Amino acid sequence: MPKIHPTAIIEDGARLGADVQVGPYCHVGPQVELGDGVVLVSHVVVAGITVVGSGTRIYPFASIGHAPQDLKYRGEASRLEIGRNNVIREGVTMNPGTEGGGMLTRVGDGGLFMAGAHVAHDCLLGNNVIMANNATLAGHIEVGDFAFVGGLAAVHQFCRIGPHAMIGGMCGVEQDVIPYGMVIGNRAHLTGLNLVGLNRRGFERDDPNKLRAAYDQLFSGSGRLADRLEEVAAKYADTQLIQEVIAFIRKASKRGVCQPQADGTAAT
Repeated sequence: MPKIHPTAIIEDGARLGADVQVGPYCHVGPQVELGDGVVLVSHVVVAGITVVGSGTRIYPFASIGHAPQDLKYRGEASRLEIGRNNVIREGVTMNPGTEGGGMLTRVGDGGLFMAGAHVAHDCLLGNNVIMANNATLAGHIEVGDFAFVGGLAAVHQFCRIGPHAMIGGMCGVEQDVIPYGMVIGNRAHLTGLNLVGLNRRGFERDDPNKLRAAYDQLFSGSGRLADRLEEVAAKYADTQLIQEVIAFIRKASKRGVCQPQADGTAAT
């Protein structure tokens, strides 16, 4: 049976799985579903049409599922879906979707959202995403698996952050970040590849080395980027990591792709 503190408020209609723990002064709305083993430590508010996956732990003063900070929102019955085994720390805010963005905000499994992080409406996050303290995602952002968003970084609406990408602390990200890429700066620029992250996750040595060579050809070669893209695609047709980067760049985007500064193209 769920373990509910006497000061917590669970609205009629809320669905709680096995072994859920709801701590002091929490408020769970009538359309909320908490999966097995979810823990609300204390002073947590979960509202709206929100599903929290099993094993997720939410810390004090997090606000989960309240109306989006979007002036176009008119109370439509949009959703927030949070996956399994996430850690959502103090003061984190996550909002549901809007009619203009697909009606859904989705967070994958196994993420870590440090204190003060914000996931806005219609964001779609993969698995094992980490957002450091006070990192901010505006609306309609896609974040791939294992991406890391550094402390105090802010990502512009409609940007895409590729899998295994790393966003440096205090970055202002205005364009898409390629898979495995690293960006830094007040207006973020690409500085290389997250090779340390690739090695930690067990990628074979040959593929990261090929990825680095492909990166150098893409972003420091001569001619147009579109031409270099086709050359790299053909040269590394059998290398999955590089083909993921190629497909990411080819995909239509509202923001364009973040590139290196003119004097800083070497991969790291």
